[in-house]
Amino acid sequence: MNRTNNHENSSSETGNPTEKSMKLSLFKIGLAAAFISTHLSAQTSVIETIKKNPKAPFSYAELSVKEGGKWEGNQYIGGAFKNVQELTLPEAHTDHSSYIRYEGIGLENNQVGYRLYLDWRNATDIFGKKISGLVLPEVGQDGFESYHHDAPWGQDILKSGRTIGIGSYGRYDDQNDYVETFKIVKSTNAKVVNEKDQSYALITYKGWKTWGNAVDLQSKLTIFPKDRFVKVDLNLSNSLSGLCTGIVAFKDIPMKQGISKNKKWAYIATYGQQTLAKKEDNLGMAVFYPLESFDKYVKTKSTHTIVFKKTKNVSYYFLGAWSQESNGLTTEESFYQDLDQKLDILDQTQQL
Repeated sequence: MNRTNNHENSSSETGNPTEKSMKLSLFKIGLAAAFISTHLSAQTSVIETIKKNPKAPFSYAELSVKEGGKWEGNQYIGGAFKNVQELTLPEAHTDHSSYIRYEGIGLENNQVGYRLYLDWRNATDIFGKKISGLVLPEVGQDGFESYHHDAPWGQDILKSGRTIGIGSYGRYDDQNDYVETFKIVKSTNAKVVNEKDQSYALITYKGWKTWGNAVDLQSKLTIFPKDRFVKVDLNLSNSLSGLCTGIVAFKDIPMKQGISKNKKWAYIATYGQQTLAKKEDNLGMAVFYPLESFDKYVKTKSTHTIVFKKTKNVSYYFLGAWSQESNGLTTEESFYQDLDQKLDILDQTQQL
């Protein structure tokens, strides 16, 4: 009886617990709504700012998923795309789930666009641009396959197949001569950030299992309001052998290598008719890597592969240069001149 009185007295002094709980819940909901509203308006603001000055240099990172529909097995049915700043992949999600617009994260500036497949493939693809303005917010809005076809803005130009595409990352399997991607992962969280002088995607893979013990991997892919390159920073929870990057290999397209004067940086590159566009189309692709982290070069069946020494972290760059790009590099000679200039800069400053 005394306990009841004491409890009642306590309630009268501090307020009804149920009422307090409701107020706290409403407060949390309000905060969450404000958080979502702020982030959505921030994304809208970035797009509007870029569109107001279409010729000005810009960088942009995008992640867009469907809301308002439902999962049926591994397919997301119905709903409409909405840009988000952060996403933890649902367990049902896989390739061709129709859940993420153009299937991944987008990175773009005036000259080029890239998308990283946000599923087990983890390949990086190239969106060739014919115009200098922002295009990613409209890509994939009018149909799942539309961006594979020629359009006034450009198109998806790289057939990455079952490879890591250009500049993505995986683990090279010596025994099977194969690059393992992200088929076994406990969870994947992705975030996009747009700042004044750069835009980037931050992806955290928890429990990435290949062979041996599982590891956590965080990758950061950064694009700048200049040039065509993306900087990749990889950080692992534990040292790992076989971490690698590379370029999809096409038949009859030779691979070339360059080494900086002071032997601090190097690149692998290809140039030629290796796009999904018209037959006479040309594309140059390159990966720049620090020689202190380099273990070996391997040509698998489908990939020019740079394998790094056993490490916990490494940084490198990749780029694509399309011949139809506005004011772009239209010849093999100009492409390799550009690469050599960048190699000199890396040799002297350690960054682009």
